[in-house]
Amino acid sequence: MMLSIFTTALLVLTCAGAFLWFEKSGRFDAKHIAVIATLSALAGAFRIPFAMLPNIQPTTFLVMVSGIVFGPISGFITGAMATLVSNAILGHGPWTPWQMLAWGLSGTYGGLIAHTRINTSRIGLALHLFLWGFLFDYIMNLWHFAYFISPHTLKSFIAVFAASFFFDLSHAVGNACFAWIFGAELIQVLTRFKRKINSEKNNFERKMFYD
Repeated sequence: MMLSIFTTALLVLTCAGAFLWFEKSGRFDAKHIAVIATLSALAGAFRIPFAMLPNIQPTTFLVMVSGIVFGPISGFITGAMATLVSNAILGHGPWTPWQMLAWGLSGTYGGLIAHTRINTSRIGLALHLFLWGFLFDYIMNLWHFAYFISPHTLKSFIAVFAASFFFDLSHAVGNACFAWIFGAELIQVLTRFKRKINSEKNNFERKMFYD
């Protein structure tokens, strides 16, 4: 129990540190923050109507796309905020910091692979999101193992992961389907919007400089 409490507290501090850095860094203007807030709200809200399905939801897909377009830090914040938004309806608990970390990392991962063939390959995006269906659930399996399983043995560890396999697979397949159907188009739309924001920001800075 002490291990589970310690790890959860550590995750809370990690997420709080990311939010604080995001706020204090000065790298993000009001429009950028507004876009991240909107994407977070959408990623969280779209999780709710899919709650009746066995581990199928578009949240991981939307969070990773936000990271691909707006960068790893923005991706992490989007994932963490999406958790807070959706759990406000579905219920908060000791699992919330773990979900914040897992979805935050999926957004960070999106930012890290943004300059690979992911931007031009529909199948590449689907494969990465298929992978993250498992990775997200493996992180949540660690939470389940730390909190609810006793004793902590290799046998019980393997049993937890084996029992969740079909739920993990449905998450992965759902992610891949969302990516295949909507991924390339959504990335293009958000990229155009990002360019527009950056162009307006540059024009404003030039005007302020010459004035």
